[in-house]
Amino acid sequence: MTASPTDISQQTIHVELGTRSYAILIRRNLLEAIGEELTRLRCTGKVGVVTDRNLAGCYLNQVKRVLKAAGYTVIPIVLPPGERTKTLRSIAMVMDALVEARFERTSTLLALGGGVIGDLTGFAAAIYQRGIPFVQVPTSLVAQVDSSVGGKTGVDHPKGKNLIGAFNQPRVVLIDPATLSTLPPREWKAGLAEVIKYGVIADEGFFEYLEQHIEPILKLDDASVAQIVKRSCEIKALIVSEDERESDRRRILNFGHTIGHALESLGGYCGLIHGEAVAIGMVHEADLARHLGLCGEDVVTRLRALVEAVGLPTGFPPVAF
Repeated sequence: MTASPTDISQQTIHVELGTRSYAILIRRNLLEAIGEELTRLRCTGKVGVVTDRNLAGCYLNQVKRVLKAAGYTVIPIVLPPGERTKTLRSIAMVMDALVEARFERTSTLLALGGGVIGDLTGFAAAIYQRGIPFVQVPTSLVAQVDSSVGGKTGVDHPKGKNLIGAFNQPRVVLIDPATLSTLPPREWKAGLAEVIKYGVIADEGFFEYLEQHIEPILKLDDASVAQIVKRSCEIKALIVSEDERESDRRRILNFGHTIGHALESLGGYCGLIHGEAVAIGMVHEADLARHLGLCGEDVVTRLRALVEAVGLPTGFPPVAF
């Protein structure tokens, strides 16, 4: 499928996984409909809203108001921001909050945040009382186009990224593109690395769209943002539907991540952020593929040019061994 202009009304994409199938809903101001969407899914009782301190100031009161109006008891669980929060210690903090609030198997967790919050919340939902429902409400570009879809959940270990976790699919993914307006510019640009990835691995027409529309994308033009979020989710949903547990085709989604995760780990998760590391990884993995005869020089050249046009790094940072 090639890219084309996208209606900015609600878009619905389905992740087909049999009894674990779910929808991805994309609509501006969807935060105001969270209560009715949970009601539609027959979620009942208590909802634990897991978020971080930065996002709590932006969206927590709104989400609490909407959920309470729909009849839910809301338990906020606010964690520190950043990749360093993605640990077993944070999981223990979430477990303590759930136990104290007497959550049951019919209670629901809601991840309100970026990739760290989504991964951590999904893992907490997988292990509390052997599994409770959870809902993804991603607020960063990385989370909206990638980490909220597909059921990979977990936390980091001092020896490596995402080494502790579980496959746990959400009940629904609710994407409100309006939340992207509060992203710091660095986070917005970093998220575009994952978007570029989809063009490289699955859709040349989408890659061309990114090349031709990079200026409005960087300015958060509504139609352009709607297009890149929708098409990225379509590609991710299709791949996950074909290979939920990463036994074959889903591994293509790791393009750029082998090198990228290593760079994040070397920096102690306080240097490059995820998308920046993935951007470097994609360029150098593509160059390696060129050396192996798997792609032409033009692929590497176009990829490097697009990454640089976004304002992302392409060279390795200095590392002291």
